[in-house]
Amino acid sequence: MHKILTFLTQNTNKPDLGLLIVRVGMGLSMALFHGWGKISAPDRWVQIGGNMQRFGIDFAPAWWGFMAGFSEFVCSLLIAVGLFFRPATCLLGFTMFVAAVRHLSLPADDPGGGFSGASHALEFLVVCIGLLLSGPGKYSLMPGKKV
Repeated sequence: MHKILTFLTQNTNKPDLGLLIVRVGMGLSMALFHGWGKISAPDRWVQIGGNMQRFGIDFAPAWWGFMAGFSEFVCSLLIAVGLFFRPATCLLGFTMFVAAVRHLSLPADDPGGGFSGASHALEFLVVCIGLLLSGPGKYSLMPGKKV
């Protein structure tokens, strides 16, 4: 108990441990709760990829849907372990941007519309931007990193 109180009351500056916790928590929750449902359902890829029409991109909706599932599942796992960290973070951040725009463009009376519908995607987008700027920390599988 004394060690816990000491840890909580002293100025413990452990940014690498904090980054590890954020990476693993965000990466696993995104992969399991959002990504797996998309990457494992190819019949939904055209519908999911159709959201790119909001940006004037109306070709290959199945490819865009697959990429949404790929970024939410594979890239989230890469972020969690800290491998190919910045490219994975960019892909997931772009996907969260598209998801936020989709929710914000829904009618106001739609339960998934507006800021309340977009809040989850916006929160993950902010985390992606923060991780992109900070890097993975020393507890990662990045080549050349020394722990």
